[in-house]
Amino acid sequence: MQLPPPNAPELAPLDYRTAFDLAPIGLVISRNRQMLDCNRHMLAMFGAEREDLVGRSFEMLYPSVEEFERTGQRIVASLDQQGWYADERVMKRVGGPQGGELFWCHVSGRALDPAQPHAAGIWSFEDLSPRRRLGCELTAREREIAALLIDGLTSKLIGRKLNISPRTVDVYRARLMRKYGASTTPELVHKLLSA
Repeated sequence: MQLPPPNAPELAPLDYRTAFDLAPIGLVISRNRQMLDCNRHMLAMFGAEREDLVGRSFEMLYPSVEEFERTGQRIVASLDQQGWYADERVMKRVGGPQGGELFWCHVSGRALDPAQPHAAGIWSFEDLSPRRRLGCELTAREREIAALLIDGLTSKLIGRKLNISPRTVDVYRARLMRKYGASTTPELVHKLLSA
């Protein structure tokens, strides 16, 4: 039997709680869009303490109430038959030195009952800010449309997802192109990804 080296940290017993808490990505268990539990990585990503998040609404992690509500509607409309959903969106840090900072985040997860998408779920959060920064000030709708453009959606598909006309999507795309100095949609997507 080999002994651990002197001064080696004690290894925690391997169980589901340890795996959840030490996962290298933010994890949240939710019920009715409230956070029931989250792991250490989630707390660090959002600059929060457990009491800041547990028992609270996801709303506090969004730049605005409108984005929270529209994302909820988008989740309901976009779940697959198994209840899976994923997107990239702008989120807001809660506290710490970066409190209030907006950042790109990849969110994926599963509603445990696809017929009731917000009743209970398991969600993962990945901070994309090391690879993607917010290049300029964007409105809530511009952030939503930028995220869907990055996903490769057309104006027609974005319009369906957001319940707006494709023409309105084109107006927002033109605003984004001006803000980022892009002359084509592929150039805009490239600039959004590398901002």
